[in-house]
Amino acid sequence: MTHATQTWAGPQHRRSVVWIVALATLAIVFDGYDLVVYGTVLPTLMADPTQLGEISAEQGGALGSYALIGVMVGALLTGAFGDRIGRRKMMLINIVWFSVGMGAAAFSTSITMFGALRFFTGIGVGGLVATAGAVVAEFAPPGKRNLFNAVVYSGVPAGGVLASLLAILLRDVIGWRGLFLVGALPLVILLPLALAKLPESPAWLQSRGRIDEARVVCEKYGFPLPSAAPTAPTEKIGFAALATRKYALGTALLGMMSFAGLLLTYGLNTWLPKIMADAGYNANGSLSFLLVLNGGAIVGGLLASKVADGRGPQAVIVTTFFLAAVALTVLTLGFPLPVLLASVAIAGVGTIGTQVLIYGFVSNYYDTPARAAGVAWCAGFGRLGGIVGPVIGGLLIGAGFANNVNFYIFAGIALAGGLVTYFVPARSGVLGPVRAPGDRTATTVEV
Repeated sequence: MTHATQTWAGPQHRRSVVWIVALATLAIVFDGYDLVVYGTVLPTLMADPTQLGEISAEQGGALGSYALIGVMVGALLTGAFGDRIGRRKMMLINIVWFSVGMGAAAFSTSITMFGALRFFTGIGVGGLVATAGAVVAEFAPPGKRNLFNAVVYSGVPAGGVLASLLAILLRDVIGWRGLFLVGALPLVILLPLALAKLPESPAWLQSRGRIDEARVVCEKYGFPLPSAAPTAPTEKIGFAALATRKYALGTALLGMMSFAGLLLTYGLNTWLPKIMADAGYNANGSLSFLLVLNGGAIVGGLLASKVADGRGPQAVIVTTFFLAAVALTVLTLGFPLPVLLASVAIAGVGTIGTQVLIYGFVSNYYDTPARAAGVAWCAGFGRLGGIVGPVIGGLLIGAGFANNVNFYIFAGIALAGGLVTYFVPARSGVLGPVRAPGDRTATTVEV
C-alpha cells in the first residue's frame, strides 16, 4: 500500500485526530476493563455463595461467555447499521448502552440476573469495538493507521491492567460490586467529551453522497477531503459487500484469525488467575500474572504496530501468533518464577497484542462502504472464539484435567491462527488525490 507524502494537513488536523484517537482509546479501555474485571471477581463469586448463589467452574465459564455472546450480537448489529447511520451515532449509542449495563450489573442479586445484564452490557461493548476500528481507519493519516489502531485497541489490555490493579488495591474495600460500578464511568466521563469532540467521518459522509457536509467537517477540523466517490447505487454496502468476490475469501480468513485471537484473549484473561491460584499462588500473586499478561500486550502490541506500518501487518501477526504458541508451551515446563513471568508477558504480546494488530489489519482491509461491516464481522465472528475460550477452560478445570492441558490447547490454537493469517489474500488500497482545506497541493491517501 502506498503511504501519503504528507502525513498532516496542518496543526488543526493533528489536534483533531489526537482527540479522536484519545476518545476511541478511552472507549476501548472500558471494553478491556469489562473483559478482565469478571476474571478478577470470579474467584470471590465462586468462593462466596451469598453473593449470587453457588457457582461451579462450568457455570463460571458460562457466565464469562454471556457477555461475549452480547458482544457478538452488538458487533453484528453495528455491522448491519453502522455503514448506514454513521460512525458518530454508533459510538454515542454504544457508550451509553455499555455504561448502563455495567452499572446495572453491579446490583445483581442472582446468577440469572447477573448473566442477563452481562449479555446486555456485551451488546454495547461489541458496538464500540466494531465502530472504533472504522473511526480510526477513516481519520488516521496513511502511514500511521496501524500505529493508531494499535494505540486504540491497546485500550483492551490497558483496561485489563486497570481492572487488575483496582482488584488488587480495592477489591477488599469496595467489593466486586464497586469494581463493576467503576465500569459505568464512561456515562459521565466519556459521553460528554464525545458529544463535544467526535465529528462524523468525512469519508463516510462522502461515500453516502453528502459532499457538502463532508467539506464542512473537513474545514472545521482541518481534515484533508477524502477522495472516495459517493457509493454507486448498484454498489453493495455493509454485510452485502462482504459476500462479493472482492472480499469473500479474505473476510472468511480474517474471521478465523479473529476467532483464534479472541479465544486466546478471553480464555487466558478469564482463567489465568484461577490456574495460577490452583498452582499455589495467593490471590494477589495470581492477579499479578494477569497484570503481566496485559502489560506485555500493551508494550509488545505498540512495538509490533510500528513494524507493521513499515512492513505490513500480515507477516507481523503470523510472527506474534507463533510467539504465543512458544510462550504458552514454556508455561508448562516448570521454570522459575522470573521465566514464567517473562513467558506470560510474551504470551500477552502473542494473544491480546495479536488481536490488537488484527483489528488494525481488518480496519484497513476494507473500503469505506464495507468498513464497519468488515470490522463488525471480524469482531462478531471472533467473539465466538471469545465465547469458546472461557468455556474450554471451565470444562477442563471442572473435569479435573491438569492446568498444562489448557496451555497446550491454547498453544495449538495460536499456531492455527498464524497459519490462517498467512493465507489471507492481499488487497491494494483505493488511491486518489486529496487536498487540505485551502491547499491546492494534492497528496495521495488511502480511503
